[in-house]
Amino acid sequence: MSLPDSSSFRTRPFFQGVMAIMPLSIAVIPWGILAGSMAVNAGLSFAKAFAMSSLVFAGAAQLVSLSLVMEGASTLTILITIFFLTSQHFIYALTFRNNISVLPVRQRLPLGFLLTDELFAVSLAPEKRHPDYMLGAGLCFYLFWLVFSVVGILLAHMIPNLMNYHLDFSIVAIFIAMVVPLIKNFRVVLAVLVTCLSGFILRLYHVEGAILISGLLGMVTAVYLERFAEESKE
Repeated sequence: MSLPDSSSFRTRPFFQGVMAIMPLSIAVIPWGILAGSMAVNAGLSFAKAFAMSSLVFAGAAQLVSLSLVMEGASTLTILITIFFLTSQHFIYALTFRNNISVLPVRQRLPLGFLLTDELFAVSLAPEKRHPDYMLGAGLCFYLFWLVFSVVGILLAHMIPNLMNYHLDFSIVAIFIAMVVPLIKNFRVVLAVLVTCLSGFILRLYHVEGAILISGLLGMVTAVYLERFAEESKE
């Protein structure tokens, strides 16, 4: 019985997806630790903290919802905030619709659950939208997130004030790594600049929902510039 050729193994879509998302999976380690520790600091038991990371699987949404819980925000406030914070998944789903809708439900559901900003970034190119590629990337990222969320839960019981170690730097690093490869023309550059500058100014003046507002401004800018470019060609 001969062993499979290692070169052919590396060309399989599942393995390619794993390798493509590996840098982002490594970068999410501090973020996962932070999410796990924040859940404990918010008063969640080990089981609830683990369930949150394993079932919600939304880094930014978890951190924001936990901070709102710690501040005593109402359930309605948390739900509305998280809805808008994760609304980009509607765009992600529409982007992949033609590729995923033809698959059976047993494949669509796992891919829908595993769909994150990071998976969207590595699967955006049309040639990368193979279901096995996306499954490999999604599972790899999910396992990293789950394992290091558990590490954060355990460390929170041993190291006090773990949130003071600035583990949230990984959030910025991950999104920079995802956004930079997508900046391919001047229109995208302007949209990114509008998002960053408006976010900085709004945070400077302590405007509530600064991140959400700056994100919307960036999207509006991108849409307007895209339409302007199309009209100029006509």
